[in-house]
Amino acid sequence: MSMKDVVLYDKREDIAILTFNRPQALNALSSEVNLKLIELLEKSEKDNEVKVIILTGAGNKSFVAGGDIMEMVDKDAIGAREYALQAKRAVDKIYNFTKPIIAAINGICLGGGLEYAMACDFRIASENAKFGQPEINIGIMPGSGGTQRLPRLIGMGNAKELIYSGSMIDAEKAQELRLINHVFPQDSLMNEVINLAKKIASKSPVALKLIKSVMNKGTEIDLEAASVLEIECFGLCFTTQEQKKAMQEFVNKNKG
Repeated sequence: MSMKDVVLYDKREDIAILTFNRPQALNALSSEVNLKLIELLEKSEKDNEVKVIILTGAGNKSFVAGGDIMEMVDKDAIGAREYALQAKRAVDKIYNFTKPIIAAINGICLGGGLEYAMACDFRIASENAKFGQPEINIGIMPGSGGTQRLPRLIGMGNAKELIYSGSMIDAEKAQELRLINHVFPQDSLMNEVINLAKKIASKSPVALKLIKSVMNKGTEIDLEAASVLEIECFGLCFTTQEQKKAMQEFVNKNKG
């Protein structure tokens, strides 16, 4: 398989679907996957027609089973650090992406797979999905944000239990912990995600960009500074044609 095939790109009107495509390796991450993912995210970011991105895995068994152990096994400390830094560039690209990204988790979502999914705006899973940070089972630890994003999503105690034990949880438990938003049968997952993506894509792209930026940055600063940032971005919404049109339509509708 060539590098161009390790992540697939499918544009459907205003939605771009990026698919991890190494099903023979349960879509395990590799250096090639990271480079291709960044390339396709940049392509989606520059395309003004694309409003929402869906990130998923090929086949019906795995979203991403984790990092490629075969690529990591012989690395020393310096090599492992470089490997993690490259993965961080991909994760940061997802998290800081200016458009909404939905993770459609269609099976196993472990290690780096979970870390990449947690960098998305939110996660929707199939009933057969499994989640975990099993790095401890091979004598290492999460290296793409797992120790930081997982506690922020499910709380410190729950995150430590998962990371310390290397255990997996099913989709029902992941939803209970608020790690994922929804659970659907495998055969209807993508249709449900696409329908939600279409609903989001119909909204003001400027407002969506500002909302995502404020919510992401606001969790990293104090409440007062975050509230001021929110007000500044609220004001910027009033510079868009979408705001002018939508508010006027609302006013006209309620006049009668």
